[in-house]
Amino acid sequence: MLKLPGHSRYAYSPIVKRPDYTWPGGKRLAFYIALNIEHFAFGTGIGMDPVRSGMQTTRNWAWRDYGNRIGNWRLFEILDSLNLPATILLNSAVCYNYLDIIEKIRERGDDVIGHGRTNAEVLRGMWEDDERRAIEECTQVIQKYVGVRPTGWMGPGALESNVTPDLLKEAGYTHLLDWPFDDQPIWMQTRAGPLLSVPYPMELNDAGTLAHRDHTGREFADMIVDQFEEMLEQSDRQPLVFALSLHGFIVGQPFRLRPLRQAIKHCVEHKGKDRVWYTRAGDIAKYCFSLDKGLIPGS
Repeated sequence: MLKLPGHSRYAYSPIVKRPDYTWPGGKRLAFYIALNIEHFAFGTGIGMDPVRSGMQTTRNWAWRDYGNRIGNWRLFEILDSLNLPATILLNSAVCYNYLDIIEKIRERGDDVIGHGRTNAEVLRGMWEDDERRAIEECTQVIQKYVGVRPTGWMGPGALESNVTPDLLKEAGYTHLLDWPFDDQPIWMQTRAGPLLSVPYPMELNDAGTLAHRDHTGREFADMIVDQFEEMLEQSDRQPLVFALSLHGFIVGQPFRLRPLRQAIKHCVEHKGKDRVWYTRAGDIAKYCFSLDKGLIPGS
């Protein structure tokens, strides 16, 4: 029998054979928006490139800097107008480069997730001790500037080393967003104990959809609505998590912002909104910690 390389983080579990439970208040669909707020090195390191050349140029820097100057503020306006909470995936380098953004996050009381030091580097390929120090630095800087110690993590580019979950658990993290393998939270195993995986989207993510696969802003908005409608129907059978990942330098562009605003408004004002828990990734994790053993796969 062919044996392929694998992992021991979680076991296979078909969703049709899992126990049922509900979100707070009897809700069936947990809905959260993840806003990626990032800082990049100028002219070096790695970074998203609209033409995918891989080279770091003045143009790339300026395009991404648009998010911190304009795009993120437009997204905050949408969230504020709809009274929506958010989960902020935060590079710690943002803390000492864009203090106005940090103040806005503090003012809103958003859930802050550690997102590495900068998206100019990834954890994959680091020596274990170097990766541990990078996680520690990110954690300490966010705690100092935001005032709350992050307990959730989503690495730069969601690119882990083979020991990232182990290091996160050892550093005091309780939940992880790096693994887009399910529509429900799942307990993962690490050498230091269990770590909860909270669903985070690979597909409903403007980076992949708009920057890498060249869909239009209108198409992305349609994807959001279709995902929401379908998951709301499916949630009659199982509790699910709808997650939307946004970057200010991508969807903050005005021609994409308009259909995005319409799509999010559709989800918030939907006739079935009484079945939706509009929440944050950290609150999803905290609720899962309170559930009886055996309800969440891997528990």
